[in-house]
Amino acid sequence: MLVMKRIALFHLETLMWIERLGTFAAAAQRLNTTQPAISARVREIEDQLGVSLFQREGRRMVLTARGRRLVQASEPLFRGLEHVLLEASDFAGAIAAVRIGAGEIAAATCLPAFIQAIERERPGVTMEVELDLTVPMLQQLLAGTRDIAFLAGPVAGPGLRTAPIGSVALVWAAGPAVIARGGFSQTLPVWSLPEHSPLHAVTMATLEEHGLAPRALHTCNNVRTLIEIVAHGEGAAVLPETMVCGHLATGALAEILPRPRQAVHFEAAIRTRERDPVILDLFDRACRLRIETIPDDMEPA
Repeated sequence: MLVMKRIALFHLETLMWIERLGTFAAAAQRLNTTQPAISARVREIEDQLGVSLFQREGRRMVLTARGRRLVQASEPLFRGLEHVLLEASDFAGAIAAVRIGAGEIAAATCLPAFIQAIERERPGVTMEVELDLTVPMLQQLLAGTRDIAFLAGPVAGPGLRTAPIGSVALVWAAGPAVIARGGFSQTLPVWSLPEHSPLHAVTMATLEEHGLAPRALHTCNNVRTLIEIVAHGEGAAVLPETMVCGHLATGALAEILPRPRQAVHFEAAIRTRERDPVILDLFDRACRLRIETIPDDMEPA
């Protein structure tokens, strides 16, 4: 009988993260340790089993057939034991570093309450929040460098598990000086988020709907900066109502065209193969979030 006295749960967890992220360095960062420590763990398992578990393909470390079988067989056991222990303690002892991706609109609406709840109820969970546009966040999520993402949707794919968390109405806005000069009765520059963002799609669709040709179409990848540019500049933009309601109330911005029928819909997303019980617990919480709702007759962007 083979006796494996030195193989521990952290050895199996190491294998799972190398397999998921593709390099020892990425696994070391994810597990908050060093690359030499990761290499040492792999050597310990290989010495214990007497087989090679990884082979190098370019810059990535790829599991051998035996290594792949070991990970496939042990991951459900590892996650099941981890979940049982966390559930027994009502997740009170949950310790993890969770990497969260969010767009600015989600970050300005539902994300603060989500983070406050995690800080209060899961004090052992460290959160790494990064704001970005939907396309790069989606790529990061699928690559395993983000754990949970709040995306402008709808998004779909064989590697994603998503849940709707609400929608945000949009407004065409400009600064008061632009409105005073007649708004779109003159040819104006238009500002937008970059191409492939929902706001850009709505911008182009509504310009076409109203038969308007902008003097120039500028882009900026930061919504708050976009708001300030429009408030103090010469152009107009489609902006999320939840982020400009204060500007509209004070007169720093004014609506320049009828509100678009389209709205931006948001979803919480994780990978379909995600088995980490802490991430699954946080995703369950994220599914219960609700961004400010919109009228029923609005269309998705």
